[in-house]
Amino acid sequence: MGFVSEKDLERYRKIDSILEGHPTFRFPFAEAATGSLGQGLSVGVGLVLAIKAKIKDQKSTIKNMKENFKPPTTNYQPITYVLLGDGELAEGSVWEAAEMASYYQLDNLVAIVDANRLGQSRETMQGHNVEVYEQRFKAFGWDTIVIDGHDFGEIKRAFDKAKDAGDKPFVIIARTFKGRGISFLEDKDNWHGKPLPADLFEKAVIELGEIKQVKVEVRKPESVNSKQKTRNNKQLTTHNSQLITYKEGDSIATRKAYGETIASLGEVDKDIVVLDAEVNNSTYSEIFRNKFPERYFEMFIAEQNMVGTAVGFSRLGFKPFVSTFAAFLTRAYDQIRMAALSGAEIRFCGSHAGVSIGEDGPSQMGLEDISMFRSIQGSTVLYPSDAVSTAKLVAQMVDLKGISYLRASRPNTSVIYKADEEFPIGGCKVHMNKSEIRNPKSEIIIITAGVTLFEVLKAQEELAKEGIEVTVVDLYSVKPIDSKTLLSLVQPPTTNHQPITNIITVEDHWFDGGLGDAVLNVFSNHRLSTINHQLNIHKLAVNLMPRSGKPAELLNLEGIDSAGIIKKAKEILQLIH
Repeated sequence: MGFVSEKDLERYRKIDSILEGHPTFRFPFAEAATGSLGQGLSVGVGLVLAIKAKIKDQKSTIKNMKENFKPPTTNYQPITYVLLGDGELAEGSVWEAAEMASYYQLDNLVAIVDANRLGQSRETMQGHNVEVYEQRFKAFGWDTIVIDGHDFGEIKRAFDKAKDAGDKPFVIIARTFKGRGISFLEDKDNWHGKPLPADLFEKAVIELGEIKQVKVEVRKPESVNSKQKTRNNKQLTTHNSQLITYKEGDSIATRKAYGETIASLGEVDKDIVVLDAEVNNSTYSEIFRNKFPERYFEMFIAEQNMVGTAVGFSRLGFKPFVSTFAAFLTRAYDQIRMAALSGAEIRFCGSHAGVSIGEDGPSQMGLEDISMFRSIQGSTVLYPSDAVSTAKLVAQMVDLKGISYLRASRPNTSVIYKADEEFPIGGCKVHMNKSEIRNPKSEIIIITAGVTLFEVLKAQEELAKEGIEVTVVDLYSVKPIDSKTLLSLVQPPTTNHQPITNIITVEDHWFDGGLGDAVLNVFSNHRLSTINHQLNIHKLAVNLMPRSGKPAELLNLEGIDSAGIIKKAKEILQLIH
């Protein structure tokens, strides 16, 4: 068709080429980044659900219009095709997507299985036993057809049948041979991803016979670059005015504030869709579900498929919010990193983070989530402490680019911020010591976020009674981090004594990779203003294997409650003096 030239092919896999070893979004015709197998069908499910949602919304709009407008006379819906290798059918996420496609009756989804028998290192699990694949897809509620993948007549009939299928998703299972038409390659093992040496290349070209070349005018890919967002990109200035007002002193969990906020935002932004993994009564996305059932999609206990489906929604301009327990997002980490490679805009909320969830035990405690999302290129990681900060941050997530993550807590926490306070992404809040007693030689900066902020504030109050000056930083934006404010807090005073700055980071997260490491990165990349300035940084985090217990008991066990913080502060000052 003229969108890729022979010159482009010569640059294949070169650093300046859009044709990479596995397609990414740099290639303008890619629907999603590929290469990590087993994810394509999930993206297809998301695309089809998004298409159906758009068509349903258009029909609803037409229906609500006044006279002279007639509804469409056809039920035609664009068909989404997903090409699958037989090897990747061993991936569980494929079957998560297969059952979801059947559940939602995605009759305009067509999967094509290229059953060529060979994997990368050996024969696939089923080889050419394509009947097994057919039985499995039928068991998942799909209509099926098995064909000779080299017979163009059968291929055409299969595609015609797929277009006329009923209310089920459709799969074409094509029995093929890798290297077809070349004697020394056809159905031969151990050729995966290997270019032919020069002598075999010449032989292969001869065996292929005459190649028909058609001259076409090369067109710029940008002219058909469908990745331009179809949604309206205007900033919704009504976001903040739409938010629920929380009063100081109220007690509410940040996970509930998240649910209430997305429901209120859904009233002014019809592009918002919500996906949840069957815990909507814990993440409080049920509030959105009850208010906008047509824009809520239950993904059940299949987090990998849920993330892939969100990629499909994002691809067609929707603004997906994805919520589940923070711990369960870890099983979908591969899908999350591939979503970033696909240029997807997905907003994640991980609830029940940290040991503060209490009696449910360690399997339910998200303790690696900050580390996980921080490592995603271009991501945003937010950790609010109260309902006001949660609402303000969720409102900003709506129009964020890339992957964003909000860490939500299970316990109720007090509202400590005024309703009119702003929480810009990339900022932080500084709580100065309220004590009139000041001892510059006993100053400590404690940096924290989320549930441990309240423990730190208690410690600040107790330490002030003993003349120990504590400045508390609520680092609600872990990434991007407010380097400017943090650096300004540790600049040494202009005095004759050797300046010392003591920092303690406190978090309900594993010791490695979390908020503490984000703070360390700030100071590792900046030089303090004087050579004599000593900076001491101590991290308090979850180190012991958690267990079931009351939240207060678990925070105490890990040394991240107010008692543990006070103890650490005094240890530091004792070492200094």
